[in-house]
Formats: sequence, C-alpha cells, structure tokens
Amino acid sequence: MKITVKLVRSGIGCTVRQRATLTGLGLKKPNQERTLVDTPQVRGMIQKVAHLVSWTSVED
Repeated sequence: MKITVKLVRSGIGCTVRQRATLTGLGLKKPNQERTLVDTPQVRGMIQKVAHLVSWTSVED
C-alpha cells in the first residue's frame, strides 16, 4: 500500500525540525506530490507536519 503526500502550505515560518521532516518526505515546493510506501515511519512524519500537507491512500 502507498500514500500520496502533497505539500499544501509552505514550510516558511516553521521550525527547523518541521522543515527537515518535509525534506525527509521529499517535499520542497508547494503543490509538489510524492508517492511513498505506507510505513509507520512515514505516517509519523506526516503526523508531524499534518498542518502543511494533505495525503491520500493509494492501492497498488
């Protein structure tokens, strides 16, 4: 199972830790999307920056 993550709001004004999380998810610019494997680690990263991203579940 996979998750598509989209950066909805900019990381400007966020903490360094939140920006590092966005980089870890592979998101740099607003409206950029990445498809990632659904793991507990990825879910935790999405939860840390939930106010900046939107996500949808994708079937393989």
